[in-house]
Amino acid sequence: MIEPVTSGVKHQVKPTCQASAETRQVQLFTACGKDIDFFEDFRRRYRHAFDLYFVQVPENLRTIAMTESMAKKIVSFDIMTVHGLLQTERYARELFVDGQIEAREDIEKFVQARMERQTIMRRPNRPECLFYVHELALQTRLGDAQLMEDQYLRLLFNTHIIRVVPANIRSAAFQSKCTLYEFPKAAPVVFTETNMGQLFAQDSAAVERGKRLFERLEAVALDEEQSRSKLAEYVSGLREDSHDPRTDLA
Repeated sequence: MIEPVTSGVKHQVKPTCQASAETRQVQLFTACGKDIDFFEDFRRRYRHAFDLYFVQVPENLRTIAMTESMAKKIVSFDIMTVHGLLQTERYARELFVDGQIEAREDIEKFVQARMERQTIMRRPNRPECLFYVHELALQTRLGDAQLMEDQYLRLLFNTHIIRVVPANIRSAAFQSKCTLYEFPKAAPVVFTETNMGQLFAQDSAAVERGKRLFERLEAVALDEEQSRSKLAEYVSGLREDSHDPRTDLA
């Protein structure tokens, strides 16, 4: 089980027989020579670890970073934006600015946290990753032409882990963004988020729904070579537009 960072976490599923369970835990720790302070610290740290569903505020940046760092496999689907592990710094900053949710003075903190998360992609033992990117995300222009070209090139250089879902696959556009995490010694977790909150689900039914989503995406997404060609089209199209005096890309 992942250990959620408890700041901003809201309960969704309450454990049954909590009092008796805590009594047994105290007895176990006492038998092992641990005092009440040790037990209280243990309970504080792991009190949400066995919840099947838990929600936290979007400002909590540590839990998602910890989940990514522990995962052995990450499979993700994004509809309107590029996944955070693949974003350039300028693209990430523009998302926060355009979203107008976070306070201006906090934007740089969020941007740097997102960039720090990307260090797992450079680890020798990095997780196995596959990112499904809907073409709507490629069509959504942020900032100026250089920002978008840099972001397209970041994707183009990582097509071994990217599959583009064509724009004409409209059914996929109505799916929620979703990420499936698999761990070496723990059950899988599915994750989704909005501007209002982050949802982690360890429930087997939710995990199966996530797996079925990715099975459907695998059937309709472009393969690696086709995804590379599609991304190259966006780069070349952007460069052609930038040489057209009638087109304002700013």
